[in-house]
Amino acid sequence: MSVAVGDRVLPGPHGDLRVRVYEPAADVERVAGLVWAHGGAFIRGSLDMLEADWVARSLADAGVVVVSVDYQLAPASDPAGPWSGPDGQPPGVRFPVASEEVSFAHGWAQDAGLGVGPERWSLGGASAGGNLASGASLRLRDAGGTPPRSIVLAYPVAHFELPAPSAELFEKMTPDWRSPGSLASMNANYLGHDGPPTSPYAFPGGQDLRGLPPTFVLNSDHDGLRASGEAYAAELAAAGVDVLLVREDGTEHGHLNHPETPGAVRSIARISTWLTVDALVGTPHEAPHDRPETEAAAR
Repeated sequence: MSVAVGDRVLPGPHGDLRVRVYEPAADVERVAGLVWAHGGAFIRGSLDMLEADWVARSLADAGVVVVSVDYQLAPASDPAGPWSGPDGQPPGVRFPVASEEVSFAHGWAQDAGLGVGPERWSLGGASAGGNLASGASLRLRDAGGTPPRSIVLAYPVAHFELPAPSAELFEKMTPDWRSPGSLASMNANYLGHDGPPTSPYAFPGGQDLRGLPPTFVLNSDHDGLRASGEAYAAELAAAGVDVLLVREDGTEHGHLNHPETPGAVRSIARISTWLTVDALVGTPHEAPHDRPETEAAAR
């Protein structure tokens, strides 16, 4: 028997929201759930890309029900004018649309009757999807209710500005990552304006991270964004959050799109183990004394 796959259209917070549900074969125990957001620099990617489909199928084989989120994308950036289209109105959406869609999908999955209890659902994503998942974790923390069991982040965009890399990482980075402004255009395009974000949920790096669920951060070895993943893991630990940080040796950014490589196979095994073996995952600890401003006020 094989994984069952089906698309559903949800009444999302910003119109119809398509998700793809991956359910383990009938003879496989459903031990956990994961709401997953693919990457793509906020402007591209789909449920069919390997970082979405292969990851979900592989985890479903291990007993994880996966809800892959087809969140709305930001406009395709143009170096000559990244925030405007020919008619002055760029196609696509800006923050907080995709972030709120991922938060909504997690709440839907908890109550969808997919054979996994609400407390067994984790939330995760890769690259830009890692940003959406980590930002959603802050929003869900502040909203109360049943929190995600854990957060799974693969080579995430956690910071608005790329933290300074270590000397070891700097030597491995390609030249385009070595500029402090390497993420500036992508992140400004996602926000729709220059300058830092005004909401704590846009880029979780540097925010109040107390009380978040246990978090697994999986970085690619030869990847400038590793500086963000490593810094975010350190911030989580400093905030009292249980965190597991792994660097997948010999891999490039986006390595989950390459299932033929040993690094991708190892990474799937790591994620599967994190989601299905309770002994690896800690518990949420101290909650913030002062909640960040509400999303409505922070937009």
